Amino acid sequence: MNQKCDVVIVGTGAAGLYSALTFPEDTNIHMVTKRKVDESDSYLAQGGISVLLDEEDYDDYFEDTMRAGHFENKKDAVDVMIRSSNDVIDELIEYGVDFEKDAEGNLSFTKEGAHSTARILFHEDETGREITSTLYKRVAERKNITIHEYTTMIDVISENNVCGGIVVINDRREISVIEANDVILACGGIGGLYKNSTNFPHITGDAIAIAIKHGVEVENLDYVQIHPTTLYSKNPGRRFLISESVRGEGAVLLDKYGNRFTDELQPRDVVTKAIREQMKKDNTEYVLEDMRPLGKQTILHHFPNIYERCKQEGYDVINEPIPVVPAQHYHMGGVKVDLNSESTMSGLYVVGEAACNGVHGKNRLASNSLLEALVFAKRAAEDIMASGDTGLDNYYIDYEEYKDLDDLFDEYRTSALKQIVE
Repeated sequence: MNQKCDVVIVGTGAAGLYSALTFPEDTNIHMVTKRKVDESDSYLAQGGISVLLDEEDYDDYFEDTMRAGHFENKKDAVDVMIRSSNDVIDELIEYGVDFEKDAEGNLSFTKEGAHSTARILFHEDETGREITSTLYKRVAERKNITIHEYTTMIDVISENNVCGGIVVINDRREISVIEANDVILACGGIGGLYKNSTNFPHITGDAIAIAIKHGVEVENLDYVQIHPTTLYSKNPGRRFLISESVRGEGAVLLDKYGNRFTDELQPRDVVTKAIREQMKKDNTEYVLEDMRPLGKQTILHHFPNIYERCKQEGYDVINEPIPVVPAQHYHMGGVKVDLNSESTMSGLYVVGEAACNGVHGKNRLASNSLLEALVFAKRAAEDIMASGDTGLDNYYIDYEEYKDLDDLFDEYRTSALKQIVE
């Protein structure tokens, strides 16, 4: 059954939920997600969310972001993100996000690799879950927002490079159309295309694949970030992340003899390279990360989830190092968008990891992902409200085209992956 709405949002991670909340409550919004609402990569973000401390911090924050991105970042996008950070944090707190505070009730900050100072807000070691679950609670209170779980976008509706909705399939294999004046794709990155990744396996670059099909511009598809420290396992599937902030708080990396071999606070790509070189030198499948310098109290208070997960795997981080290995983590490339998150197709907006607005350059600075996603998700919603209705008066859908859905979508993904590899 076909449906109509003002805005359809694909994805229920932080970016999708935040954009939905930005619209007034008389906006008819439909949201679709491949799995359950809470099965997005936003829920997996451990470390935190960056924020501009004060005006004196601006130059350092800007430089940290640019340096991590190998100075390939788009400066105007970086400026927008940094300048918008305090408003975003204030709004998150209003929504009920519970960031760590000190004994006096002031916000606490931690430091992560490649940051020149402690400017990262956090909630234990599950900041992404805290932010995203809080946003979902607020969305669930809105009567104007309808969420369709176990519903997969398989195409967008377009005529003359104008977007007018999406084609979806539900868990009963029924294909339908959701017409909308504007579409926001917030469906994540490409981790599911990899054998070893910190991402959910159903995050498979859908926005990129569909963009390529329709000739919508994509950018920097080969800019794939490998996180240096995930818990080593011989089992296939998603890798468990050992947060950047663990090293920011003082954890060190050791070779098989127990010797420190690198500066742990360098950008992620530099640390990853050092780990791989050490693994080759030692002829090992992992290196060791030692959290003992943090002390028992910090580990249990700041990193309880990491402590428990490692314990389940048979490691006591309070008393012994753990084996870690690099794995695919984040995609800096994606669908090319402007500063308002609109793609080169009118009415098609892309936010979060699915988008490439140039903030991250060639390598993302730790804890900039949640901030970037929220800043530009809000800008997408604001631009839609300012520009008025677009949509399509007429369109044609060939349902026979989607008869062999799996083969068709695999073709899109293969095309996307080929560009990423090349």
